[in-house]
Amino acid sequence: MLSSLNALVSLDPVLHLSAAPIHRLKSSPFPFTHLLHSRYASKDDLKAYAVHPSHVTTVKECVLPVCEDVMAVDWIAQDLQGPIVPPPGSAVRLSFLKLKESSAAEAKGEILGVIGEVKDKFEEIQQLTVGENFSPERAKGYSIASLAVFPGVGEIDSVDAKGEMVNSEKDKVREHLESVIVLDYVVPSSQPASL
Repeated sequence: MLSSLNALVSLDPVLHLSAAPIHRLKSSPFPFTHLLHSRYASKDDLKAYAVHPSHVTTVKECVLPVCEDVMAVDWIAQDLQGPIVPPPGSAVRLSFLKLKESSAAEAKGEILGVIGEVKDKFEEIQQLTVGENFSPERAKGYSIASLAVFPGVGEIDSVDAKGEMVNSEKDKVREHLESVIVLDYVVPSSQPASL
């Protein structure tokens, strides 16, 4: 499954794609085991990828037969700084947030702002993207996501060791959240060249 998914990086609409086992599941109501992270220049490129025959075949033949469940969250990475392709061996922390139904629309802006400032508070983070999900039908109610890229797992552990500082940031938005998923994975060191 992983080699077939990783081979999709050669498709024209794809800027980056890596599939790997999850390194660490920090919090989740779902027993995730793998992650696929991909980047596209536009929503239209994502749509083109989704219907590409190679993608459809890979999902049908290699993913669905072995996966009990799939969740997807798509957002626009505003002001992406740094490389489009995270370097092999980088550690990535992905967070999904489900807001309480009672949270007002203005809470989304507050939450996006708080998360967007996290990179300035933790020097270990090399790159941070955050955004509102634009594919809600596949996201199990999670409407905000962030992806932080670190040089390696040691830097994620370094941030986690700053418990008081981390909790201070979480406390700023906790009242608006129903559920949070946090998982870490390591960008694979080798990618196949083509399908």
